[in-house]
Amino acid sequence: MKYPNNSAMMDFILVGLTDNPMMEKVLFGVFLAIYVITLAGNLCMIVLIKTNPHLQTPMYFFLGHLSFVDICYSSNVTPNMLYSFSSGQKTISYAGCFTQCLLFIALVITEFYILASMALDRYVAICSPLHYSTRMSRGVCISLVAFPYVFGFLNGLSQALLTFHLSFCGSLEINHFYCADPPLIMLACSDAHVKKMAMFVVAGFTLSSSLCIILLSYLFIFAAILRIRSAEGRRKAFSTCGSHLTTVTIFYGTLFCMYLRPPSQKSVEESKIIAVFYTFLSPMLNPLIYSLRNKDVIRAVQQVMKGNFFR
Repeated sequence: MKYPNNSAMMDFILVGLTDNPMMEKVLFGVFLAIYVITLAGNLCMIVLIKTNPHLQTPMYFFLGHLSFVDICYSSNVTPNMLYSFSSGQKTISYAGCFTQCLLFIALVITEFYILASMALDRYVAICSPLHYSTRMSRGVCISLVAFPYVFGFLNGLSQALLTFHLSFCGSLEINHFYCADPPLIMLACSDAHVKKMAMFVVAGFTLSSSLCIILLSYLFIFAAILRIRSAEGRRKAFSTCGSHLTTVTIFYGTLFCMYLRPPSQKSVEESKIIAVFYTFLSPMLNPLIYSLRNKDVIRAVQQVMKGNFFR
């Protein structure tokens, strides 16, 4: 059975995290606080990197783009979710669902490869410090950032088109808090075999290729660190990688749990809980991880605070 040709006029229903009105009020407060912290933390990180001359290095150039992607990533889902909690309105338009699905996939893939670019930057900084400025020139850095955006958008667009090329009939309730691929596929009444295969191929390739770049980079990094004779030198080298490794572990760990398994009612229910971590907590924690563990960022914050206090 094909859905009528006016499918672009239909609305989907996002089931969300709960249907308990009291719990929705509590969750509204929780996720509003998380969103405000996410915006404030990432915007502050971008402003610091743009305005502080000590942070005008490739590492912070990539970190600024990571913060920008995290803002877009969180803003793609959170405002609609907060509106749903406050109004009880759980519908999302066909066009809105398509846009949310496209941007979500595009931004996830973009973040994969920005994290991989950051690993390459740390590899060059530790393994080839004398050639760092030439190998990580501005042109190279721009290329390493442009690729994730372009590749992410093209993959997001292709995956969203494949999903919304399917026919939807019967229930239009999406068992999630955003327009995610797995629960959308379960609503389709047309053959979704091509879409499922494309989803696994893209998810598998982007996860494995970006993670492979990160793991290989750190393999060489650790080998180089172990050759450093002084304990202080080894500690400094490890400290420059700790924040990035923490971010990678949180982001990749949750996404592996979600996407590399076939969609089913049980997996979709579990994925909603997992998705909370990488949709809301990861973008909020990233600036905190980098600021609390990074002396340059702490120093830049102190300079800003002193400048404000003594004016």
